[in-house]
Amino acid sequence: MSGHNKYTEAPSANQNDWANVKALLPYMWEYKGRVLFALFCLILAKVANIGVPVVLKDIVDSLNKDLNLALALPVFLLMIYGALRIASALFNELRDVLFTRVRYRAMRRLTIRTMDQLHTLSLRFHLERKTGAISRDLQRGAASLSSLLNYFTFSIIPVLVEFLLVAIFLLSSYDFIFTVVIFSCVAAYVAFTMAVMNWRMEHRQEMNRHESAANNIAIDSLINYETVKYFNNEKLEKQRADENLALWEDSGVKTQTSMSLLNFGQGIIIALGVTIVMFFAADQVVEGAMTLGDLVLVNAFLLQLFIPLGFLGVVYRQIRYSLTDMDNLVKLLENKPEIVDKKNAKELLIKTGEVKFNHVSFSYSPDRSILHDVNFTIGAGQKLAVVGSSGAGKSTLVRLLFRFYDVNDGSITVDGEDIRNVTQQSVRQNIGIVPQDTVLFNESIYYNLQYANLAATKEDIIQAAIQANIHDFIAALPDGYDTMVGERGLKLSGGEKQRVAIARVILKKPKILVFDEATSALDSHSEQAILESLKQAAKNHTTLVIAHRLSTIMDSDAILVMDGGKIVEQGSHQSLLEKGGKYAEMWSLQLKEKLENDEE
Repeated sequence: MSGHNKYTEAPSANQNDWANVKALLPYMWEYKGRVLFALFCLILAKVANIGVPVVLKDIVDSLNKDLNLALALPVFLLMIYGALRIASALFNELRDVLFTRVRYRAMRRLTIRTMDQLHTLSLRFHLERKTGAISRDLQRGAASLSSLLNYFTFSIIPVLVEFLLVAIFLLSSYDFIFTVVIFSCVAAYVAFTMAVMNWRMEHRQEMNRHESAANNIAIDSLINYETVKYFNNEKLEKQRADENLALWEDSGVKTQTSMSLLNFGQGIIIALGVTIVMFFAADQVVEGAMTLGDLVLVNAFLLQLFIPLGFLGVVYRQIRYSLTDMDNLVKLLENKPEIVDKKNAKELLIKTGEVKFNHVSFSYSPDRSILHDVNFTIGAGQKLAVVGSSGAGKSTLVRLLFRFYDVNDGSITVDGEDIRNVTQQSVRQNIGIVPQDTVLFNESIYYNLQYANLAATKEDIIQAAIQANIHDFIAALPDGYDTMVGERGLKLSGGEKQRVAIARVILKKPKILVFDEATSALDSHSEQAILESLKQAAKNHTTLVIAHRLSTIMDSDAILVMDGGKIVEQGSHQSLLEKGGKYAEMWSLQLKEKLENDEE
């Protein structure tokens, strides 16, 4: 699903950046009192900072007037000088402390908002987008907001405030030429730095690209170590990596050269600025229009303004990266879910649990039709099985029933209620599934079982585990129900994971059950034990079974045979065998495979 952007015309990068910043401002405005007080502390810190050179001027002038003068005045000024430096540090730290809560709360709220958005977006979005990319969006989103708040609060805004205060002081106390020279130098410094940084970033990105390519080749060749050895292609792999590393080397040299150019250029601008200012100041001292203290003051102002600008290149680069990440995040937050509840949608209230697919047609995309006029009914408390070859559309039926997608034509009803007219949450609350591939959280077995019903007691969980024939296995583990299952449940076998899924369904107590090849990962012995559990769980429930092994669905009230997205046969197990069609062919083939396996 493509992202929905509110801009009908392609905006410029600056327009996008500003729009994205505005979109995320509400996340920091919750503590507006703190924000305003932090900004007030920032101004006080800068006032103190500007006061330091002013007091230094008075100290120089007082010492220069009469070296034999009693030291009362200089001592007093020195105390003020020290107090201003302390005040500057105090208000800076106070600003940091006040703003910390704002920054972390904004990150927290944005992370939760992004997580909520990702859960709201439809299955199609998640299938078309890699998990790694989504994870990066989640991480970078909060990080980009934090970075921008940091840079603006601790780098950009302080510099702007200091520039403003210096400009006011210079214009009110000295010849206009000093303001022109100082701010012309600053403007030249900023423009030069940004121009070179933009140029550097191209080389840096190129350098990173070649490094990643070389690393990918090296890692890929090691992962496929045996294949490399089979075909004696060690030399080829080294050559491929070295070609990219040669390009990386050239880009690295250009990157370092451009950094040296940047540093040298910045040094020239500062040197010229200081020289010009000193020339005008010295001239005015000679003429008696300025004192030695004034000369020291103007020079101190110039150097003081250039100190924070020394980090401008790094700050500018990081802000550009953060704005890029933020653009990705804002687009993610603007994505509209494909499946949405109707306005004032009601809750699904199940009485009998009858499920109907009424002439359903569906396609994932215009050129990929999956279901064609599928029409069947699962009566209340009945068990209906669906079989067919891979790609026949069996699992799509489950996705449509859970309303991960909406049908293109026809409708799906539960007790006569079109599931598009009720809330998605109430539909999913009333359906339980044992999927073919059970994915577990990297938590304890107890957590994964209780996930189906957060109100379940330990006794309920143990009872469900007993019914799913997994309690004895869990009890024999050193940590019992507290055993961690590993990422995606990798510490458990396929059969153990499916039994956990069955226990979860039992705990959920849904009105409608779906078994999507629920015993595919079990051996024959375990399968027979589980089938009995499934029968007990499905008793008095409306049940849809997607099956591969036909032996597991012989007791179904009805069996549908699908091929190419259509129902080609339907009936009971016995009637379909007697018909001698596709089902009978599948049964014969599986029976033959079973006999061959038994002989082995």
